[in-house]
Amino acid sequence: MKIQFSAAAVLTALALLMPVNNAAAESKAAPKVLRYSFRVAETGFDPAKVTDLYSRIITAHIFEGLYGYDPLAQPAKLIPLTAAAMPEIADDFKTWTIRIKPGIFFADDPAFTAKYGGKKRELVAEDYVYSMKRKADPEVASPSWDEIEAQHVLGLTEYRNELRKSGQPFDYDKPIAGLRAIDRYTLQIRLGATRPRLLEVLAQGDLYGAMAREVVEAYPGKSMEHPVGTGPFVLKNWRRSSLMVLEKNPGYRERYYEAQPAADDAEGQAILAKLKGRRLPMIDRVEVSIIEENQPRWLSFLGGEFDLLERVPEDFINQAMPNGQLAPNLAKQGIQAYRVLAADIGFWVFNMEDPVVGGYTPDKIALRRAIGLGSDVQREIRLARRGQGIQAQSMYMPHGSGYEPDFKSEMSDYDPVRANALLDLYGYKDVDGDGWRELPDGRPLVLSSLTTPDAFQRQVDEIWQKSLGKIGLQVRFTSAKWPENFKALRAGKFQIWSIANSASMPDAQDSLTSLHSGHVGTQNFARFRNEAADKLYAQVGSMPDGPERAALFRESKRIVAAYMPYKYKLHRFISDLAWPQLIGYRRHPFKLGFWDVVDIDNSQRKAAP
Repeated sequence: MKIQFSAAAVLTALALLMPVNNAAAESKAAPKVLRYSFRVAETGFDPAKVTDLYSRIITAHIFEGLYGYDPLAQPAKLIPLTAAAMPEIADDFKTWTIRIKPGIFFADDPAFTAKYGGKKRELVAEDYVYSMKRKADPEVASPSWDEIEAQHVLGLTEYRNELRKSGQPFDYDKPIAGLRAIDRYTLQIRLGATRPRLLEVLAQGDLYGAMAREVVEAYPGKSMEHPVGTGPFVLKNWRRSSLMVLEKNPGYRERYYEAQPAADDAEGQAILAKLKGRRLPMIDRVEVSIIEENQPRWLSFLGGEFDLLERVPEDFINQAMPNGQLAPNLAKQGIQAYRVLAADIGFWVFNMEDPVVGGYTPDKIALRRAIGLGSDVQREIRLARRGQGIQAQSMYMPHGSGYEPDFKSEMSDYDPVRANALLDLYGYKDVDGDGWRELPDGRPLVLSSLTTPDAFQRQVDEIWQKSLGKIGLQVRFTSAKWPENFKALRAGKFQIWSIANSASMPDAQDSLTSLHSGHVGTQNFARFRNEAADKLYAQVGSMPDGPERAALFRESKRIVAAYMPYKYKLHRFISDLAWPQLIGYRRHPFKLGFWDVVDIDNSQRKAAP
């Protein structure tokens, strides 16, 4: 390896000769504060209970999984985080042995003080055992349980089923054959089936980070509001649906910036040159506001109130990045732009248990397919989203397995003629002559969709409403905040909703959960039940990546196009803007946390107006 000495390195060496002066300067330095906003409110901060993106961004910085992702490597590369090394794997990917680094401590909390006499509480293997057991506890009702169940941890599902029948509380001291701490720092996971991609599951630190049993038990019923982990930040202030303030964890271990960008990745190499070897985290505090409306979020960023505009609102994308390039007036101010095709999917979900749009009979399938064919997604992308997306052909997302850029399906078709023909054929006709179709039995047909009370969503709703009106279908909207709508979705108390999903791992099986009956009430939002889809899900879990596995994913695309429990709409281009004081930012397709790998240069704030 060629070694080069930069000017920064020389200055660093000189600084070592002047520790007193530097210490004095450091003490006077203003804290490094990252400020930005979420467009959707959080729900809480218990890794075993959250599932929404924005809550997971917070937990990703408080809790730590055994593994994480290199911040710059492309394609995504898994690296040890609290683990000392990559796992030892045996028995055809059924036995995983993971050693944890000694000397990692939980953030200080009163729950530890009395028990340990003020000593810090060290992270041990048993903490990961406990945290995974919480996913199986029926009383916790973890939305992540289905993902754990799919790994076939020996004895865990059996114990959960036993408790569900008996009604007894979960005994966290009960040994589980497939989940045990061999010693203080060694975790062993034994599976009843081959699972080559278990590591991708464990790398979701926002969901599978270690929790301390003492903390959960010290604050009964308050796990969503009292997060304590080993991560780089601690929650200091929370005003629900308004503001979250996190500060650097003062007891965070020595961890330094390392990354492996590709040799031809100029942006990544530049970031590495600036940050390599820096102790993490580099910033002192993060302040996250909730601003649901696009205009105030946009204006707040332009006014210098935020360092980062995470996801430029669609309404303002032409002002920010005309023709995909940063606007000259913004570039002159030192603002940086970051544009990627996201590993996400926007879609309409139909409740398969709803008496109007649900069901598996030909007339119900015809109605959903007609809605799909009559939905002008291209118009939504062009007008409401200002071109910031490409049409989706299936549930599989860019940057992951299962996604085929050249694959084409009926999912992307806009064909009102075929939609009208389907509706006519299956008896959805305008019997009373008012311009709206009725159900085959003559009763009124009015579609009902959840929505949120923001200006952007109103644009999307109006486009959809008009396109369905052209085929004689009327739709009405029930508006509520996103968290309330999500609760209704999870409970099956809805008919249709337009939402989006983001990938948190490269493997496409995570997307296939949307069709699996075992995930009804969690990731199977449509409550879809299909024997063929269940069989595919079971098959792909144990298969190595390759043509045979890819063929099964392709078959799942045909199933969803045939039954239409979801109408997949688009994959979004996401554009982020940052003032020059934010150093090292780059959106990762799967790593939700980034605060620990960026810096704030307060001297650059003068660029803000």
